[in-house]
Amino acid sequence: MPPTDASTDADAGPAPQPAGAAEDTLDLHLPDGLLSLLAESAPEPGPPGPGDSDGDSAAGRPAGQDLLDSPGDWAPATTALGQFRLLPVTPERDLALLTRWMNDPAVAAFWELAGPEHVTAAHLRRQLDGDGRSVPCLGVLGRTPMSYWEIYRADLDPLARHYPARPHDTGIHLLIGGVADRGRGVGTTLLRAVADLVLDHRPQCPRVIAEPDLRNTPSVSAFLSAGFRFHAEVDLPDKRAALMVRDRALRNLL
Repeated sequence: MPPTDASTDADAGPAPQPAGAAEDTLDLHLPDGLLSLLAESAPEPGPPGPGDSDGDSAAGRPAGQDLLDSPGDWAPATTALGQFRLLPVTPERDLALLTRWMNDPAVAAFWELAGPEHVTAAHLRRQLDGDGRSVPCLGVLGRTPMSYWEIYRADLDPLARHYPARPHDTGIHLLIGGVADRGRGVGTTLLRAVADLVLDHRPQCPRVIAEPDLRNTPSVSAFLSAGFRFHAEVDLPDKRAALMVRDRALRNLL
């Protein structure tokens, strides 16, 4: 189970922001490799074919080989903030940026990954070297990488021991990297967009699940505003969490 969540709509957390933090976080010098990727047009997958209902990916992989239906291949989402896409993390390209975000006090208060690059690298490696049940992604708004996401199979995660999981439940973790993107509804907009991406591209997924720290009230509020409902309080090994659920059946009602 990925360990924690982070603030979404607000600059939340017990530690205050250091002077100049917004300046430092927003002064992004993107690697050439990332710029090249962003310059390319993302291919738009067609609707799921008949074989996809059993878990086959659009690329024709055997059922079960791709546990999350390739988030990197999902079409971008059009939001009120602009076009948004998920870009699977490549440590060689993204590690410095992600380490910088993990050392922001508001993020570190909940993710607990502050420190040198090897701390963030180890967290990423556990996912990238695994069986694909969790995919770490950059969230790219327009051409700017501004958030970090983990899309994971909640029903195959240790989290499933703590709630009545259903097959193909899909979980999300989020942190907003830029201080200027917090506290103005960005998290809510992107949470709704990513939940819709999951439901659109994972036809077997009945629900999108999240488990923000109960103390992180801005994060819980952002999930509620994004169409999630509060299901229960759950005691996890590292936190007391608010179990948030966005149901496929209710996606157009909340």
